[in-house]
Amino acid sequence: MLQRTVHSLALLFTALFCSASITAADRPPNVVIIFIDDMGYADIGPFGAQGYETPHLDRMAKEGRIFTDFYVTQAVCSASRAGLLTGCYNVRVGIGGALGPSAKIGINKDEVTIAEICKQKNYATACYGKWHLGHHKQFLPLQHGFDDYFGLPYSNDMWPYHPGVLHLPMEQRLKKWPHLPLIDGNKTINPQVTGKDQEQLTTQYTEKAVQFIDNHKDEPFLVYLPHSMVHVPLYVSDKFKGKSERGLFGDVMMEVDWSVGQILDTIRRHDLQNDTLVIFTADNGPWLSYGDHCGSAGPLREGKGTMFDGGCRESCVMWWPGKIPADTSCSVPAMTIDILPTIAQLIGAELPDHKIDGKNIWPLMAGEEGAMSPHEAYFMYYGKQLQAIRSGKWKLHFPHGYRTMAGKPGGTDGIPTSYSQAKIGTELFDLEADIGETTNVASSHPEIVERLTKLANAMRQDLGDTRMKGPGIRPAGKL
Repeated sequence: MLQRTVHSLALLFTALFCSASITAADRPPNVVIIFIDDMGYADIGPFGAQGYETPHLDRMAKEGRIFTDFYVTQAVCSASRAGLLTGCYNVRVGIGGALGPSAKIGINKDEVTIAEICKQKNYATACYGKWHLGHHKQFLPLQHGFDDYFGLPYSNDMWPYHPGVLHLPMEQRLKKWPHLPLIDGNKTINPQVTGKDQEQLTTQYTEKAVQFIDNHKDEPFLVYLPHSMVHVPLYVSDKFKGKSERGLFGDVMMEVDWSVGQILDTIRRHDLQNDTLVIFTADNGPWLSYGDHCGSAGPLREGKGTMFDGGCRESCVMWWPGKIPADTSCSVPAMTIDILPTIAQLIGAELPDHKIDGKNIWPLMAGEEGAMSPHEAYFMYYGKQLQAIRSGKWKLHFPHGYRTMAGKPGGTDGIPTSYSQAKIGTELFDLEADIGETTNVASSHPEIVERLTKLANAMRQDLGDTRMKGPGIRPAGKL
């Protein structure tokens, strides 16, 4: 009897020990990346939004950490997404501009995405929203590490209802912009998306993401949520229509904030907040020519389509209770290319065999005392031209042309006005003292200009420049 009791107790202790070991084992963190389209630096409450409220993002920032000097690789849709998903400057992976429905290229099968990094550790992975890295099957998310996909293959204005073609008969419109498809997995489920359909996109993407988290709460997951909004044309569901003082743009931003709240509430409902990293940022700055239908870059210069900070510096909030310090701010420069290697480090995955440009920024995210950028500089290409370089508080522009509203107001009701063209020479800005890039201090700091120019020349030897082909560039995928 005694022997049987001892044996039973031994089995019980063994079971408890094993259970405790499993419970104590570090679960790889879940990852959610929310990527807004064409959102300005000052379009959310923590960065100064006016005319509407973003309570869920306000709470996310209060419970997390904002990054005030966070950059994308290039201030245009496809290029920016390529940088985020591959950890590379988009020039390196052969993706630039905004791929349209006539494009015959996309992300190369040999590139490694964040989803493929996570698949090394058996993550469930999903993408809901605007993909924009090639619309042919071989380029779509399911072929690049994602288990599930639902969304638009490119921008929501690439359709026969674009303002620039509305004056034409439909037959002629379709020659420039075919109908906009909605894709589920690899299959087109709606070949002719309408405005009414677009009103539901933010809700549908959000519901898909919530359901995915519900279904995979017991295993590590990656959710990439690249919203179609706030890219023009703006659409919002009835639940937020007419709700803001800012008009339609404010309504749309309120719905984006609602979406963030739904995601965070789902994570909390499953008690996963201590196991989940959430990153909120945008692909580029506001499309200023659209006036009352675009956002605000706040104190930053210019907007989308330029490598001034208004185009490529984005508001960013990171949240992971217990791991990322609450109600804090980081002003050390960082970039979307750093997200892939940081996630790889956090989950114990291997980096790609080929060269990437991003580096682990977990010390910055964790708020470690004295943490510094792992980069000597960030390089800012537009197209194939190296236009600027950021190092510490310094930003050096090289001579280039750029588009500007030149102080003129943008358009109204979704109809854009025209940009002017301008040029900048070799100009140095101290972004700590001059966030708006207004005062050229190159003559006062020739040693800084010399140092940054040397760094830029070294990068040109790798990724090239306008008239110089870079040996480090890999080809995009081709049909």
